[in-house]
Amino acid sequence: MRPQAEPGEGAGHEGEGVESLRRLIRDIPDFPKAGILFKDITPLMADSRALGIAVEGLAEYARPLDVDCVIAAEARGFLLGPALALALGAGFVLARKPGRLPYETVQVKHSLEYGSSELELHTDALDNGARVLVHDDLLATGGTAKALCELVGQLGGEVVGCGFLIELAFLKGRERLAPHQTHALLSYQE
Repeated sequence: MRPQAEPGEGAGHEGEGVESLRRLIRDIPDFPKAGILFKDITPLMADSRALGIAVEGLAEYARPLDVDCVIAAEARGFLLGPALALALGAGFVLARKPGRLPYETVQVKHSLEYGSSELELHTDALDNGARVLVHDDLLATGGTAKALCELVGQLGGEVVGCGFLIELAFLKGRERLAPHQTHALLSYQE
């Protein structure tokens, strides 16, 4: 049986509701390689109430930013990104690995906490001057989010904020994203 959020712990109750998500995130040691403590959000995703709290918590942060679109990288950014965009009345832009988008693309290389990768966007993914929220489920070293910010800039968009479900604060990814406004629903200090 899946754990459910307690009655009264809705998205409007920032502290209690959001903190109720923490117990649905499990730690998986040494995944995907030795020394990494993976934050598994699949139990949270399977709980409809928790999923609603997560999306609404992210939307509460982003509403004042007047976002035109949300951008996220595959694959885990695609989990909450479209629901967040819908909650904001905004579009959703997919950043994908090379060779997976069928139209002309712009590309950026970036580092991850355990390697490196590349991301692409369609050249027409953003209107010039679009107000963009960068989203991912996890902020670790900030490499993926910084790459998304760079892609937005290449296409003439404006990053108005970066929103995450989880932040691993000890990896200092927030510093890498400065001067962009950054928000995470849950922060882990170690």
